Amino acid sequence: MREITLPESGPKRKLLDAAEQLFAEKGFEAVSVRDITQLSKANVAAVSYHFGSRENLLTLVMTRYMTPVNEERIVRLEALERKWTGKSVPLEEIIEAFVRPLVGQVRKSELSERLFYKLMGRIFGQQGDGLPPQIEEQLRNVVVRFTRALAKALPAVNADDLAWRIHFMVGGMIHLLAHQDLFQRLTPGTSGTPPMESIVSRFIRFSAAGLREGVEAEAPTPKGPQVMFDF
Repeated sequence: MREITLPESGPKRKLLDAAEQLFAEKGFEAVSVRDITQLSKANVAAVSYHFGSRENLLTLVMTRYMTPVNEERIVRLEALERKWTGKSVPLEEIIEAFVRPLVGQVRKSELSERLFYKLMGRIFGQQGDGLPPQIEEQLRNVVVRFTRALAKALPAVNADDLAWRIHFMVGGMIHLLAHQDLFQRLTPGTSGTPPMESIVSRFIRFSAAGLREGVEAEAPTPKGPQVMFDF
């Protein structure tokens, strides 16, 4: 996987750290250059000096977090396709390959777990032209590859219906990542405070049920005497 080399310390790193924190907390549109420089205690011209522009800084933040996730998704899917050569990959395993990289990457991030997931949710939820072209191309490749695998796992679901089901699944994932704080406030105590590993497992089960909706499960193969005496 490609890694983005960043300074370990110094003004540029302080600006980047401040930008990531603010983008996660407030959203990309709500954060100004002045907000970033104030939090990092830098001169207002520092963003232009170190990054060229606010847009370049935003692109760096998105690329830094999205690229490893998208690359790991493809790696996991390809490993599953090799494992299940000649067969369709089980649905739950495809979904897990799509969402599990988020849990893996949070351990490599210097952001807190809470801020990491909020930032990832905001990146995934970018509207219109908000995504850098290279990230949009990565996501397009991910969508194509995973749609192909899901279509093989769900041959009874037609293409347009499958596209919408995937869209709903991704929307649920974005909401899960970006709005955990709100969820906790709206359901005080009811939801508990499970670790993300547990939440992801619940999400996989929920998504699999939605993707399978209306698809009849295969009847189990009869065992025992019924195989020999079909009354």
